[in-house]
Amino acid sequence: MSLFLRSNHDTRRSPSGRRPWGVALGLFAGVSVFALTALTALAPPPPASSTEASSTGQVQTVAVPESAVAAAISRDGYGATSGVETLSAGTTNKDWAKLVLFLAGFPTSDSNITVMMRWMRQENGPDNWWLRNNPLNNGWGSGGGSGLGSYDNLVTAAENVGNALHGNSGYSAIVAGFSTSAPTEQIEAAIWASPWASSHYANGSHWSYTPVPEYASPAGTWG
Repeated sequence: MSLFLRSNHDTRRSPSGRRPWGVALGLFAGVSVFALTALTALAPPPPASSTEASSTGQVQTVAVPESAVAAAISRDGYGATSGVETLSAGTTNKDWAKLVLFLAGFPTSDSNITVMMRWMRQENGPDNWWLRNNPLNNGWGSGGGSGLGSYDNLVTAAENVGNALHGNSGYSAIVAGFSTSAPTEQIEAAIWASPWASSHYANGSHWSYTPVPEYASPAGTWG
């Protein structure tokens, strides 16, 4: 008697002589090949290399005739108006106060402008602040050592105020106050204590704090 026995499942075959699992395996393999072939057919072709493009005539060149002229491009011009021109166009005592601060290198802050306009009023009345083109009665470069000299125009006068403030050590506290936009009372106290006016403005007792009205100077005073 044989030691190895075969089951009936091992010996059964399909009518075609093949085993059932062999038929199923063959069908699965066929379907897989068909699917792979379909995916390959649908995939886009790889891009052509430069060599292939050249050989197929796909490279295009554009020839520009030597007579071609580039189109001219029009651009808007830009200009800047200097601070002197802008401020002198206004022609008022407030404009001149700003001009002095600007030319002297001080901030044109509200507090600085307020002090400068009050100072101008103490030297000349607001309705004739341009008197002798010397609003602060500055003797520096005006030809009048007592401050009663005159300037050719108000722009020159503003320049000389800045020169006087920076050129005399007695005005250093005024310069420091304007440079930092210090409180108005601090700058004004420095003005009173300075040698700008021999009266020292009665140490401030003659100083007015009411708002200074704006007045325009006559034509030609700005140069």
